[in-house]
Amino acid sequence: MKRPRWILMLVITSVLSIPSFVFAHHSAAAYESTKQVTVSGTVTEFHFVNPHVLIHWTAKDEEGNVQNWQGELTSPNHLIRAGWNKDSIKAGDPVTLTGFQARNGAYSMRIAKVVVKGQALDTSQGQ
Repeated sequence: MKRPRWILMLVITSVLSIPSFVFAHHSAAAYESTKQVTVSGTVTEFHFVNPHVLIHWTAKDEEGNVQNWQGELTSPNHLIRAGWNKDSIKAGDPVTLTGFQARNGAYSMRIAKVVVKGQALDTSQGQ
């Protein structure tokens, strides 16, 4: 049984008319992109997962109060091309992370630079 050509055209037109914003990735608008912060501490968790690699760590402020930070990087496939793997960072590792803190002041950042045990890791995303 042949389907009418108009059904095929309707399906193609429907797919092509889906707004491009449906496929858009979220922005970094939640982060203060004009000022970088650097925070040193100890890794508590490392998640080498999609859509973003996540690092959780504890740091101390000037008064010695513990802060529980979390930061996000790009996707694992980009970092794999830059030499990373699921064992690049482990809980207990000393880290210094530089990035853009959340605009709302939360202990959260979009990470731009990673130093683990005094060794800088490539965050160029394999590009």
